[in-house]
Amino acid sequence: MLNFVICDDNAIILEKLSKMLESILMKYKTESRIAYTCTTANALMKYMKENPVDVLILDIKLDSNISGLKLANEIRKTNKNIYLIFTTGHLEYALLAYQVKTFDYIPKPITIERLEQTMNRLFEDIQTDSQKFIPVGNTKILVNEDDIYYIKKDGMKLIYHATDRDYETYLSFSRVLPTLPNTFVRCHKSYIINLNTVSNVDLQKNLIHFKNNESCAIGPKFKNNFMEVFNNYGNFKYNMECLDTAQ
Repeated sequence: MLNFVICDDNAIILEKLSKMLESILMKYKTESRIAYTCTTANALMKYMKENPVDVLILDIKLDSNISGLKLANEIRKTNKNIYLIFTTGHLEYALLAYQVKTFDYIPKPITIERLEQTMNRLFEDIQTDSQKFIPVGNTKILVNEDDIYYIKKDGMKLIYHATDRDYETYLSFSRVLPTLPNTFVRCHKSYIINLNTVSNVDLQKNLIHFKNNESCAIGPKFKNNFMEVFNNYGNFKYNMECLDTAQ
């Protein structure tokens, strides 16, 4: 589910933009929703601290003590994968907007045709950049694969442990593993780990240590397969720099 949030200090424009976006999302029949709308920076920041946001449509010149551009800078520090789309009638801010990796800049007054152009580009980008998506349950969340350390089986559910939060789903490892990038490997009956997040492997203690200082065990049943994948890790995206091996 893609979560859209819109922030504009003009309530009339906010309502009109929300209706236009809603009609476009229905037309595309995507797993998307307008999760939240607001008119102030404070309301936006409070919501984003407690809820996932994938696409933010933001007025670049909010009527508050912080501009939309400064607000976007703060948001980008903690959410590097969010799609930022600016709206404004102040064209002089257009170039500045791209300093925070803005996906698009929509000048006001906004038309549904112009908004749909942006949404079309957005969905095309999402579909072609599969590394930004990880399946969770029957939907997909927008998260960089490198932000997921491991997936843990806990009873009937799976817990995706990421840098920002945990994500839960009720699926089996056998269904999840084939959908993941090849940097994910099962090392234990209760763990699938992401090789990109491993700092070192201790074969004496059969432990995998992650870059966030957490660790998990290597199960005897999965050790040979894990080591085979691990030894071929140089063919993947990155090379492992640190490996503690048994003497």
